[in-house]
Amino acid sequence: MTANEYQRLAMATLNPALSRKEVLINGVMGLCGEAGEAIDVVKKHLAQGHDLDRDRLIKELGDVAWYLAETATALDISLEEVLERNLEKLRARYPEGFDAQRSLHREESGSQ
Repeated sequence: MTANEYQRLAMATLNPALSRKEVLINGVMGLCGEAGEAIDVVKKHLAQGHDLDRDRLIKELGDVAWYLAETATALDISLEEVLERNLEKLRARYPEGFDAQRSLHREESGSQ
């Protein structure tokens, strides 16, 4: 499955009553919430002695993907374009791969 196929199929479950603005707001709020749920799984593993609940973490990552697709849809952009733009940014930032010095002394052009 491609990212765009995922976006198309996932957005079949998007609430059709929402305006574009509401879809955008729901998307970015959902990204924050699901990222928090993902880190909670890792926190329990690292700080509380739980086994890493890989299945739950994978499910939370899926929820992150859904909200990413929703946010991209609100912006009228494909997931593949979002991913391509991210790779372009990373290639420009680290043309030879990650470099700690470049990371420490880079000009801010977005996080990552």
